[in-house]
Amino acid sequence: MDRDNSSISTYNHSVNLLERKTLVITGVKKIENFDKLHFLLETTMGYMLAKGESLELIKLDTLAGNVTIKGNINCIDYLLDNKNGKKDESILSKLFK
Repeated sequence: MDRDNSSISTYNHSVNLLERKTLVITGVKKIENFDKLHFLLETTMGYMLAKGESLELIKLDTLAGNVTIKGNINCIDYLLDNKNGKKDESILSKLFK
């Protein structure tokens, strides 16, 4: 999802969870990492982590910044940024070991 982030930063960010099975996210700048248990996304409102089981990427619209994820969604969390504006590497390294 490498592209000019200046155009995506003007988009609104929203999260729609339908019956804990379908997660629709707008305002996504970049997908950092994903597997069947975690999705780490950079959004216009910061880093977001979605956790669950049997997660899979269903739809990816890189121009509009929209992502649809299906599976059993258990948790949606926003990660705090460090003072330097970088994501907390210690948390991420623990999640994806």
